[in-house]
Amino acid sequence: MVKSMTGYGRGEGLGAGKKFTVEMKSVNHRFCEVVVRYPRGWAAIEDKVRSLVQSGVARGRIDVFINIEDTGEEAKGVKVDKGLALAYYNAMRELAGLLGQPLEFDWTQIARWPDVITLDQEEADLEQFWPYLAQAVNIALTNLVRMREQEGAKLVQDLEGKFSDCEHITNRIKERAHLVVEEYRQRLQQRVQQLLGEVPVDEARLAMEIALLAERAAIDEELVRLFSHYQEARLCLKAREPVGRKLDFLVQEMNREANTIGSKAGDLTISKLVVELKTEIEKIREQVQNLE
Repeated sequence: MVKSMTGYGRGEGLGAGKKFTVEMKSVNHRFCEVVVRYPRGWAAIEDKVRSLVQSGVARGRIDVFINIEDTGEEAKGVKVDKGLALAYYNAMRELAGLLGQPLEFDWTQIARWPDVITLDQEEADLEQFWPYLAQAVNIALTNLVRMREQEGAKLVQDLEGKFSDCEHITNRIKERAHLVVEEYRQRLQQRVQQLLGEVPVDEARLAMEIALLAERAAIDEELVRLFSHYQEARLCLKAREPVGRKLDFLVQEMNREANTIGSKAGDLTISKLVVELKTEIEKIREQVQNLE
């Protein structure tokens, strides 16, 4: 199923005296980039969480936010960094002397200095907590993927309509292309007769000029390739694997063929139709950028 690269998911896991809450949000990205944010002391979980997320997502930037709360009744310890507290005090005393001011110090302020007083936390036991954290990650990932699928379904519906619009414009170009050479022949013949008057027209030379124009202005191959790209793109929209990159390439090819048609046709009506076609292709390109 085609998926969008944007989405959100949340999950919880409870066990071993902890409550794990995981939130994920994803946005567009050329590759798969997973950024994990976790509480201090839990660095060991980063690689496992990233691998788990990458197993369910092929493209996009996924930000993973992990919150861990204690649910047990065990007592909490407090650590005092005596050396750091003394260093802060000495720095304050030095600053007071530098400014020529008395050191007026509220000792309760020491508790608000960074890292002077901290909770005494033991190193996280990954093997003990991982099953519950993995449960939260999997639930969040499932919800994220579900939202990406829902968004992807809307994008597919929109893209199918835009491809139909492109086909309609391309058919109009095809119909017009068959008339260009005949109109050129008539204009050329009228111009020659105006210039030569009663002098007979060299039909062989006229036919040669028309043949040269037909060769230069022929856009049959470009039209065939355009219709082929539309067909391939529709097959991509029905695929189960990620197709964002392939569709992006096809859209580039569509735009290239449209440019070639515009430069070769030499016809005002076709040029206007090419502008319409390129406008629709650009809309498709913008939507394709959202696909996984």
